[in-house]
Amino acid sequence: MTVPFYVPPEQLIKDRAEFARKGIARGRPIVVMEYADGVLLIGENPSGSLHKLGEIYDRIAFAGVGRFNEFETLRVGGIRYADIKGYSYGRTDVTAKGLANAYAQTLGQIFTHEVKPYEIEVIVAEVGDDPGATQIYRIQFDGTLSAVEGYGAMGGGDERLTGLLEERYEHGLDLPGAIRTAAGVIEEGDERTVAAAEWEAGVLDRTRSRRKFRRLTADEIESARG
Repeated sequence: MTVPFYVPPEQLIKDRAEFARKGIARGRPIVVMEYADGVLLIGENPSGSLHKLGEIYDRIAFAGVGRFNEFETLRVGGIRYADIKGYSYGRTDVTAKGLANAYAQTLGQIFTHEVKPYEIEVIVAEVGDDPGATQIYRIQFDGTLSAVEGYGAMGGGDERLTGLLEERYEHGLDLPGAIRTAAGVIEEGDERTVAAAEWEAGVLDRTRSRRKFRRLTADEIESARG
């Protein structure tokens, strides 16, 4: 008779967390930063066809690091969640907080019950009509949900990037200033220069009409950096 293999629950959770962190650490980082007119999301992405950040709803954007197929599954699920909720109730009922809670529940269930946890972290941002109404949330691989105030980073070297952001972030930066700061932090944290064509960036701009999200072009990023 075969003796069942037993692993203590605390060891199993520890091993899953270590596995997920290693996968996430291999991902290129993304920085999120509030600026005068909204929220900037920027990171390195050599792929021209696979996006790490994008629009979820009128005022809400998404960014993910780690395994593309896993955070893309969450992004698509988030769009469906937002569309159904907005259609069933009202567009104003779709919020970053509600979406972040849904993501946290999903990732928590996967981390606890599935054989392999998702090797991802995601950020959900919602721009408000004024800076005080802006909401940014970071959701980790195990479903841990935290609010981001002003700026944040995720992916490889996120602790170092957060430290650099703490030193350099200024409240009320214009968009070119935010791009220079965020891109400079990413390059310094990785100790190398990123080619202009390999940046991926988008903004939630509160001065726009209903749809606040727009992607930044390589020329816009290069021009802002001088």
